Amino acid sequence: MSDLDRAAALGALDAAYQKVTAVTTGLGEADLMRPTRCAGWAVADVLYHQLLDARRALRTFASPSDAPVDRDDVSYWRAYAPAEVSAADGNGAGADESAAHARYVRIAASAYPPGTLAWEWSETAAAACRAARACRHQAVTTQGHVLTVTSFAATLAVEAAVHYLDMTVELPGAPAPDPASLTLVRRVLAGLLGAPLPGSWDDVTAALKGTGRELLTGEDRRALGPSTGKFPLFA
Repeated sequence: MSDLDRAAALGALDAAYQKVTAVTTGLGEADLMRPTRCAGWAVADVLYHQLLDARRALRTFASPSDAPVDRDDVSYWRAYAPAEVSAADGNGAGADESAAHARYVRIAASAYPPGTLAWEWSETAAAACRAARACRHQAVTTQGHVLTVTSFAATLAVEAAVHYLDMTVELPGAPAPDPASLTLVRRVLAGLLGAPLPGSWDDVTAALKGTGRELLTGEDRRALGPSTGKFPLFA
């Protein structure tokens, strides 16, 4: 799916990161400890996980590659399908690595005084967006793959959009999620499915059901037909 516009992808990334900054700036310790849609993680944990992604973005935008592009903004997510993660090497190593990452995030996030984590996120996220706009490379390398800068920026926006929905589930009054980044989420889900998502799903519903954060209803299953077995499409 090579029709993605670079300016649109960079704009969605900027907007998605700004949403995370807006909702977390000024949160007290009690709010940072509110539950999220990520099992076992509080708001602070999801925010730290996002901080790791912004740090990776800074490294990646400075890591050009002349090798052939082997992932785009859709195929990048195939490795994050639950079946792929749980059977990463046939021995459950993928699940073990996920559990280890979850433990690490909880420990690291808990070490930040209230306010400090949100500040580091806001500074790092803004720097990542500046680096994205300043990047003149055609392709970059991350996690053992090569993507165009446009596709990589889109993957960051997609992750930020989904995690924004995760962290705001118990934060009353949180700003509405960014529509441009949710459009990218829907694009990824439809690409992984190989067909359009049900027209009755708005973009938030698509993001939640497509990633397994909300269960499919009987009506959903009838609309999806044989494609039901592909859900969740990524997690």
